[in-house]
Amino acid sequence: MITSTSNERIKYVTSVVKNTKARRKEGVFVVEGEKMVQEIPSGILLECFVSEDFTPSAGFDPAGSLGQEPVVVSAGVFKKMSDTTTPQGILCLCRQDRLTLSDLLSQRDKGGLKLLILEGIQDPGNLGTMIRTAEGAGFDAVIADENTVDVYNPKTIRSTMGSLFRVPVITVPDLYGAVSDLKRSSVTVYAAALDAMADFREEEYGMRLAFLIGNEGNGLSAGMIDAADRTVKIPMKGKLESLNAAVAAAILMYSV
Repeated sequence: MITSTSNERIKYVTSVVKNTKARRKEGVFVVEGEKMVQEIPSGILLECFVSEDFTPSAGFDPAGSLGQEPVVVSAGVFKKMSDTTTPQGILCLCRQDRLTLSDLLSQRDKGGLKLLILEGIQDPGNLGTMIRTAEGAGFDAVIADENTVDVYNPKTIRSTMGSLFRVPVITVPDLYGAVSDLKRSSVTVYAAALDAMADFREEEYGMRLAFLIGNEGNGLSAGMIDAADRTVKIPMKGKLESLNAAVAAAILMYSV
């Protein structure tokens, strides 16, 4: 049992949990909690840690289910590693999915393709909710710019409720270039904009489409709106200026 937070393995995992730069540099992330751990697909698990006081639910055997014996750590060490106020006693180090937009378009060069594109989303809960909703609405992938909060942020991961393992999330350095690539691949790009003339309910959507959703406070940049094929709005009554970004994304995704 590991009892010191100075242990190199513990320091490494803790840095991955707490630091976005460490996650991106190492290409790894941490999944915490029994339910989320059970969602981990084969092939990406690197190492599992359990607290000395962890008691698995009936029918769940970490070693048998994950294919490797977990590393046992003291309760104090686990609390230091955990991102939650009340740790659930189990967390796993996993390898990030490195799917690129080129990979996706090569795999889906024909037929239907539904995408959600995000510019500057800052709230981990919003991002996680969008990924979760994308799965529910049958969308194929989420594309985000580098100004969007890290998809492997622990709060984002928890908000996805496991959808992160089933819906590819591709972070791109050049969102304008990504939109151009999509348009060349016969994907019609719709920007959600408050001043759009078209009601989203009146559009005739094709089989290959993408919705652009912008930052919670500022919406989409003018340049990104211009890059889209069409702009659409969600009509609102009352004195609201806008809807929550995740809510707007959900309405648009379920509309198709």
